[in-house]
Amino acid sequence: MSKKIMTLVLAMAFTVGVAGVSLAAKSATCEVKAIDGNTVTLECKDTKGLKEGMKVKVKSAVKKAVEGC
Repeated sequence: MSKKIMTLVLAMAFTVGVAGVSLAAKSATCEVKAIDGNTVTLECKDTKGLKEGMKVKVKSAVKKAVEGC
């Protein structure tokens, strides 16, 4: 019986840990203002937690296709 309880406790701890990491990730809504070669200038609304020289990951917006009859 104690093996089952220990397994349940460890599984719950793992789930809470993974959820905490995913909630810690920051996101911001930005608009591309200029592109010059490999340099992209973004204008963001919420810049809390961002610092100059910090590496960020940029993901383009997904546009859904409109299907008709």
